[in-house]
Amino acid sequence: MAVVVTPGTGVVYTLTAGLSHGRRAGVAAAFGCTLGILPHLAATITGLAAPLHTSAVAYEVVKYLGVGYLLYMAWATLRDTEALDAERTTEPRPAARLIASGVLLNLLNPKLTMFFVAFLPQFVPADESGSLGAMLRLSAVFMALTFVVFAAYGMCAALVRHRLLARPKVMTGIRRGFAACFVGLSAWLAVA
Repeated sequence: MAVVVTPGTGVVYTLTAGLSHGRRAGVAAAFGCTLGILPHLAATITGLAAPLHTSAVAYEVVKYLGVGYLLYMAWATLRDTEALDAERTTEPRPAARLIASGVLLNLLNPKLTMFFVAFLPQFVPADESGSLGAMLRLSAVFMALTFVVFAAYGMCAALVRHRLLARPKVMTGIRRGFAACFVGLSAWLAVA
């Protein structure tokens, strides 16, 4: 629960989606971030994540792809002024696009790979029957918690959306703040 609740890229993305596009967008972003966990789980179960754990070059490639994507998200957040404009009625962002962005955001998150390679397996008995089932159950709990917490973040952001839309200067500041969070997270990931 502590890993899920702690603000990171997925939380910032879900908050941005809920605040920018409403409740459905926040839930779609949460769903995308949750689906983005599946590749990490699959890589861990099949052993494909081991090279990331043992190869500094492979880990650095994934890490810098994640840094690049976070910088893109900062740029896209700054550029997306229509969603935060009270005077315009814009089409809601398609759920598939929000989900795809959430999946890509978490796919390029090396912290998740390290969680599934280094942390979660400590709670699964190695080389015993049922270890795959235990890993799947623990992963399912992690994914369920991720979805519930991120969806709550997105819905809470959507609740204050209309009040904030009436204040364009506040919305501009919030948009810049989210962009700064993405830049800060990318810098933190780059030096981690």
